Amino acid sequence: MPVRPCLVALLLLPLPAAAAEIACEGAFAIDTSEARLIEIYGAENVWTGMVPGPEGTEMLATEVFRDNPKRRLQFVWWNEEDRTDLSFAELPPKLAGPGGVRAGMSVAEVRAINGEPFTMSGFGWDYGGHAGFQSGALADLPGGCILSLTFSPDSYPQGVDIDAITGDREVSSDNPLLETVNARVDFVAIGYPHPDFRD
Repeated sequence: MPVRPCLVALLLLPLPAAAAEIACEGAFAIDTSEARLIEIYGAENVWTGMVPGPEGTEMLATEVFRDNPKRRLQFVWWNEEDRTDLSFAELPPKLAGPGGVRAGMSVAEVRAINGEPFTMSGFGWDYGGHAGFQSGALADLPGGCILSLTFSPDSYPQGVDIDAITGDREVSSDNPLLETVNARVDFVAIGYPHPDFRD
């Protein structure tokens, strides 16, 4: 699939103060690859190697602008040998995902974009604060990608019982404790199902 010139220009420019919004196309399309990233960003800006993964593991990833935390993109592949079949792409803080969701947003702000409540996992463990979308505006995105977020609490006020939003449990975005701890988005990624499970 050819990469549209306007998208290439957008992704090569320094990120503006207001987060630019990506779509599930071009570098972030279901058929993207390491080769496409090199074509878009230039070989000098693309690196592939082992990076830290969940629960103390390591995983292979391709990173763009690796030495610039404000612009760094990380791509993880289902097909590691060929660097194809995108599993997920982690976005930098200044880049918004589909729908305009970006790092720093509150739970209420994301719920408003989605148009209805969603769920996340409780805080305080390796998968804590992870949110996905089974319904609403963020559940059925153009291009077929899946939006994935992680929220983190700003603080736990003294004397507040936070058991209902911590640990391996499902937490509704309507839970008022999420506002009490000022939970904010700190991770935004888009991804695709394994090729064996695609329609």
